[in-house]
Amino acid sequence: MGAEQEMLKNLSESDFMVLRKPLQSGRQSPGSLGAVLFLSIFLQALLLFLEYYIGGYSVYPNQKKVFSVHLWMSSILAVLSLIYAFSFIYMKSQKNQYLLGIIVSQNLFGVSTFILALFILGTGETGVKADAKSLLTFTCVTLLFGVLFFIATSIRFYILLQRGHFRIGSKKDELRERFETKSYLPIVIVASTGFLFIMQHLFKTFELADIEIMFMIVLAMIIYFTMIFVLPEQLVILYCKFRFDSLNYSKKGRLKPFNSRRKNVRN
Repeated sequence: MGAEQEMLKNLSESDFMVLRKPLQSGRQSPGSLGAVLFLSIFLQALLLFLEYYIGGYSVYPNQKKVFSVHLWMSSILAVLSLIYAFSFIYMKSQKNQYLLGIIVSQNLFGVSTFILALFILGTGETGVKADAKSLLTFTCVTLLFGVLFFIATSIRFYILLQRGHFRIGSKKDELRERFETKSYLPIVIVASTGFLFIMQHLFKTFELADIEIMFMIVLAMIIYFTMIFVLPEQLVILYCKFRFDSLNYSKKGRLKPFNSRRKNVRN
């Protein structure tokens, strides 16, 4: 994030104020994140069970090693999630809690769903014909489009910030909606091109015959790209929490007031 931080330094606190709204509403308060982190432990356990069960029928290359690495990574995140579910911990380290929340959410809905889609493709009793080479090719293609999608989304987000889209009251609703629609065009082009290419690759390479299996794979891919889409905003909010007081909470649990003269978070 070094280059991204250098670009964001040219923006003032008021340029990020729309990103403060989820914190104002309490939706992303430390207390709410603590509860979400606690619940994520059980949801991640369910997804890991599905990975283990489906992986047992999958011919995906090194599926046991993939599951083992993901299990250990998720276990570490589960322990940290339990720690940061307690108020006396997260109120002293809100930024670390938010960083953990980003990693946990991406692991839950990005990594887990992606692995499940790969394992499902490698099963041999679902009408899907796959071998190690085709599965690895699909993995590389999907990851490549994921990287391109993240780059396009990040550029779009930075342009929106530069043009004052996240300033409070800087634009009328009609103008904002019109600008937002135009700003999505390059994202839609990249996402739709990648998605259609992946779907075409699925049909031609794996000869999908089961509509239920196809639905699960498509749903997993949609969730995967959705998590990539929200990642730039998550990272920018994290950056703002380190830079500005106004995106952090006081010890009494109240969001600190906006003050454009403050450039950095005080210790």
